Amino acid sequence: MIDFNNSKIQIQTMESFDHHLLLPMVEDENICLPLPINVVSKYWNIELPMAEAIETAKQYVNSHGSILIEGIESAERHGLSCKIVNSSLSELKKIIDKGIPPIVILPGIPEITQHVSVISGYDDNEKTIFHYIQKGNQKGEQQEGVIPQQIFDREWSEDGRLLIILAPAEILSSIKLENDSTEKSNRLCLISERLILQKNIAEAISSLKKTVELNQNNSTALHLLGTLLSEQNSNDCIQYYEKSIKINNRFYLSYNGLGNYYLKTNQIEKAESCYSKAIEINPKRSAKIYKNRAFLQEKQQKNSGAKDDLKNYLKLYPKAKDRGIIEKAIREL
Repeated sequence: MIDFNNSKIQIQTMESFDHHLLLPMVEDENICLPLPINVVSKYWNIELPMAEAIETAKQYVNSHGSILIEGIESAERHGLSCKIVNSSLSELKKIIDKGIPPIVILPGIPEITQHVSVISGYDDNEKTIFHYIQKGNQKGEQQEGVIPQQIFDREWSEDGRLLIILAPAEILSSIKLENDSTEKSNRLCLISERLILQKNIAEAISSLKKTVELNQNNSTALHLLGTLLSEQNSNDCIQYYEKSIKINNRFYLSYNGLGNYYLKTNQIEKAESCYSKAIEINPKRSAKIYKNRAFLQEKQQKNSGAKDDLKNYLKLYPKAKDRGIIEKAIREL
């Protein structure tokens, strides 16, 4: 199990639990073939060609992280079907009990989960959720990270409880989903993210607007629209960020984006308020937000708060390239 208080991960093998799925051990991954997609595909005995993913990745030379839609489309080309929906904890458990390993978007709990994770089981007695860990134990047996159910659901909610189901068509078609109507909008949102990475900004904005037309409650699409418009210095970004937050008040990225816009337009108090809310929601993801808030506090001569924020920035981002500069700033505050 995971001790969240001490940030340590304890591992147990699959045999210990009910409501669990035995997943293949997989190490191969690529930005265009994310590990969770590869794991679930192999679970269904589908081998996705790494050479194809490597070739596709050539168009994303400077990209970091996974391009999820590329992996999904690869799995679909090689025989699987996919649904991308907003879900719930109860539905997640039903999917597992049907023998389908669900993929979820999590905020990336430091040292514990990947941003995109395969959920391999749950324990209702212990109220825990199990997620796939890339490497097995010394005997080659599958291992799992264990997340308290309440924490899992809270973190999952930050990205709208997005659920990706990859399965053979006959199995997927037999499942009645709670929010099947959100599939087209969520898929188009992932396609829009790819357009952003490809620097097709005008096309991405158009695609995101269509995404919102399909589902006005797609908080991720609203957030992305806000971000693109903010980068163009358009104050229209405010309405999209605010709509995103209204739909999902735990969407910390929209608070951060709104704070960034207020910062560059010199609306100091509004920026600080947005940054503080983002940090309140998820302090462990907020390294750069602490840094930005420190800048605002220093401008307002709140030196003690600025110093604390810079310390938190380095604590969360120990390999920061500007570490030396930040340490000097801390000493001088």
